Amino acid sequence: MRILRLAIMSILLSVAHGAAAADIEHSMGTTTVPDEPRKIVVLTNEGTEALLALGIKPVGAVNSWNGDPWYDHIASQMEGVEPVGKESAVNLELIAALQPDLILGTKLRHEAVYEQLSAIAPTVISERLRGDWRINFKLWAEAVGKTAEGEKVLADFDARAGQLTTSLGDQIKEKVSVIRFMPGHIRIYQKDSFSGFILDKLGFARPANQDVDAFVLKVGKESIPDMDGDRLFHFTYEPGDGEATKLSGEVLSDPLWQTLSAVKAGKVYAVDDTIWNTAGGVLAAKLMLDDIARIYGVE
Repeated sequence: MRILRLAIMSILLSVAHGAAAADIEHSMGTTTVPDEPRKIVVLTNEGTEALLALGIKPVGAVNSWNGDPWYDHIASQMEGVEPVGKESAVNLELIAALQPDLILGTKLRHEAVYEQLSAIAPTVISERLRGDWRINFKLWAEAVGKTAEGEKVLADFDARAGQLTTSLGDQIKEKVSVIRFMPGHIRIYQKDSFSGFILDKLGFARPANQDVDAFVLKVGKESIPDMDGDRLFHFTYEPGDGEATKLSGEVLSDPLWQTLSAVKAGKVYAVDDTIWNTAGGVLAAKLMLDDIARIYGVE
């Protein structure tokens, strides 16, 4: 009942603002949104980065997966933003209390609560989370009435990536391997992943088991030989129980690991899990380009 009352208040406030409306097609249908939404709640981490890149501070956002409550690279821009729970467990009462005029979410996480969210405010839902983050970015830019600004952000990213590809030269012929340590298992990332998309855009070659339009291989320590490449990047998702960090230490000290060609060549790099995978948005993508430029010495 409390959520319903707050939702009605939000609708009345939206009407009072008198804003023009636009129809946005998304994964759950078509939603009429204010032409210039003023109070946006965003329920994905990559969506938060999209809004910040467009010069918009949301009134509410999901907590960063590893942050208190925000990732370090966005914390300075998130002062005053209300955390509304994790992507996978949003707090509907908190969202309603913010009286938003637009909510942005994703089908994977929020399909089950879409009707409840829509009762609070117009809600736009993306189809997917991984891989080409630009697809969602374009949707968010359209939903908040900043399509032209969004095109500029993407054009700037593409220009930076193109410049980096040119600077890398023949180094992009290296077969780049990307792995992640998780609690209880290891992931070998393929092309339909956040890092995989960016590496593919730059033109990097990949080992055969990663050079496919799929997301990830989930493996154990026995698959260490399958992690090899000319150059290897690894990162660790540590939720706090120490298991992922422990697994990382075990693998990096394993005799099999020492046989990898990338290890022998001294071309193994520990990188930030947030930037190379978990954040998943345009700001992290830019920082990943910076990492690659620094590691390859072409800054």
